[in-house]
Amino acid sequence: MENLTVDVAIIGGGIAACAAAVSLREAGLSVAVLEKRLCGAGASGVNFGGVRQQGRDFSELPLSRRSRVLWDGLNARLAEDVGFEATGHIKLARCESDMAVLEAYARDAAGHGLDLQLLGPNALRAEMPWLGPAIVGASLSPSDGQANPRVVGPAFARLARRLGAEVREHAPVRHAVHDGSGFTVEAEGVTVRSRSLVNAAGAYGGAVAGWFGETAPVAPLSPNMVVTEPLAPLVTRSIGVVGGDVYVRQTRRGNVVLGGGRGTADIADGLARPVAATSLGAMGKTLTLIPDLAHAQVIRSWSGLDGEMPDHIPVIGPSSTTPGLVHAFGFSGHGFQLGPVVGEILAELVTQGRSASPLHPFRIERFAAWRGPYRSEGEIEH
Repeated sequence: MENLTVDVAIIGGGIAACAAAVSLREAGLSVAVLEKRLCGAGASGVNFGGVRQQGRDFSELPLSRRSRVLWDGLNARLAEDVGFEATGHIKLARCESDMAVLEAYARDAAGHGLDLQLLGPNALRAEMPWLGPAIVGASLSPSDGQANPRVVGPAFARLARRLGAEVREHAPVRHAVHDGSGFTVEAEGVTVRSRSLVNAAGAYGGAVAGWFGETAPVAPLSPNMVVTEPLAPLVTRSIGVVGGDVYVRQTRRGNVVLGGGRGTADIADGLARPVAATSLGAMGKTLTLIPDLAHAQVIRSWSGLDGEMPDHIPVIGPSSTTPGLVHAFGFSGHGFQLGPVVGEILAELVTQGRSASPLHPFRIERFAAWRGPYRSEGEIEH
């Protein structure tokens, strides 16, 4: 068993965790990242890949807008191409009541600094003539876009390593304690001693919080995803719908990525699988949006494991019980775009005890009185 002493231990190896390691190393702190499998292979790597501000809970918009600026410079920061393109994110209305939802959201979003363009059927089809006849309008966020989720987390992990962080993969954490002067973290093959601890354990974040006497009712969430063969360019925007039951984008290579519904998850072994019937349902809904995809060949389907909170927004902030412990988990199916800024926020909390971003809505104390199990069937759209 190896013994390691650092300033900060991080449980989890997703985008937020590895981005935090980068910022902490840049601040001069020693860091150990402990990931149970491979960095970026959990929720950070299995999602849709949407980099969107539109459609978020308004409490998330200050973080999302701050993160959006970071995405513009991510290739240069990481010295790798993560596939980010500002294709715009368009949310479609399939009936007049859907359009009313988009209109109301656009009015409120403007008060938070997010300007959305409302499109009627004529303007929408002038730009996207391939849309199906059931679409009555849309809301466009031109600065939103998409990226390749499979490469962002590993790229942050590689940068953290280059900066001197200890990044340990295949090192599941068994337990962690605080003895009044610091933390002891027991992981596979290594025991880490640290002054500060970051809980970025995804679907297991609630269990880690529980080691320190905090309640955080995290439910497993597994997006059901499908990808086609490479096709000629067609889908020019990242697409969502009111209700979130289907979402579609096309990659640079031409593959069409689509999702909708949920796979099955086993929280005990940390694995998730797509459901064939759910994939077929998402494909059918996609064809109502884009009939020209009828002859596309599906080449793969997958799922993964994320964590979801009852109010569908994450836990981000300091522990209510333990000095030096900071949480960031439960992103509820829409954490991909937030990952880079959450890493910065975690570093701010560790080094300064506060963040430049408003975090009150995400405090873990909001669940202090929680009783009973939790299982949600809310919408997903990363």
